[in-house]
Amino acid sequence: MMANIVWMQTGACSGDTMALLCADRPSVENLTQQYGINFLWHPSLTAERRFGDVLEAVTSGREKLDILCIEGSLMIGPNGSGLYDTWKGQAKIDIVRQLAPLATHVVAMGTCAAFGGVHAAGPNPTDCTGLQFMKDEPGGLLGPDWRSRSGLPVINVAGCPAHPNTITKVLAMLAENEPLKLDALNRPSAFFASLVHQGCTRNEYHEYDIEDDVLGGRACMFFSLGCRGPQTEAPCNTELWNGRSSKTRAGVPCFGCTSPDFPSDRDLFVTPKIGVVPKFLPLGVARAKYMAYKNLARAAAPERVVKREMEP
Repeated sequence: MMANIVWMQTGACSGDTMALLCADRPSVENLTQQYGINFLWHPSLTAERRFGDVLEAVTSGREKLDILCIEGSLMIGPNGSGLYDTWKGQAKIDIVRQLAPLATHVVAMGTCAAFGGVHAAGPNPTDCTGLQFMKDEPGGLLGPDWRSRSGLPVINVAGCPAHPNTITKVLAMLAENEPLKLDALNRPSAFFASLVHQGCTRNEYHEYDIEDDVLGGRACMFFSLGCRGPQTEAPCNTELWNGRSSKTRAGVPCFGCTSPDFPSDRDLFVTPKIGVVPKFLPLGVARAKYMAYKNLARAAAPERVVKREMEP
């Protein structure tokens, strides 16, 4: 049986759509041909129908809606009207409220739809929020207690953009009625259980506290260049982007884009510190132990690490 999808953009840059088109395991073609996914509407993939026709068919009950994907922040303003973001004069937040109860599953594609993201960063003049979270606070557009027809809350496929293959694997699992365990932020645990740090090719530099303080080097970027890899749960280094690379492999710090506080209210390329120790430590690490360990590690660093002989 086909699984009908409506993919709707709200306050979006189309980054998650671009990611979807780059997916290869499975690809968009695999979704439609092997997993029975039928795009009723996607702004870049469906040319034969108009959005209004699809909206009428779903809301009238003539066509079932299995998966509703929302890409982009939900604009509440001005004054709760939602009129900063409309379709033919109708607030998109009202269309989302209309469609969500009809869907078996609702998926927030990307950090903007999940937690508010870039558009909800201060001063947030359009009153943007996520579908069921505002940053890390449950609530958002639909409220903390909202559940889809499947009984699940909004499934947050976080990322800026979300990882291409995470997008398509989640859709394939839903189409196949596979159980989907969620973490405390309603992200699918299977794809958000490891850190970006795990699989990073600069790990040995990190362990011996050999750090870069300017971009373009071979060493770790956590200590001075703002990298949040040791604090960010995402599959970027366990499943490479386009099967080839990741931010850290390319020499760019992880910005923590799957986290609800993304974008953080600080310089993305600077690590805030208390004294000489980073203010925010790797997840699960105590400050006192970190300081003692790092001093010992640096003193024990092999010469090949000190000389930065390994390429990331």
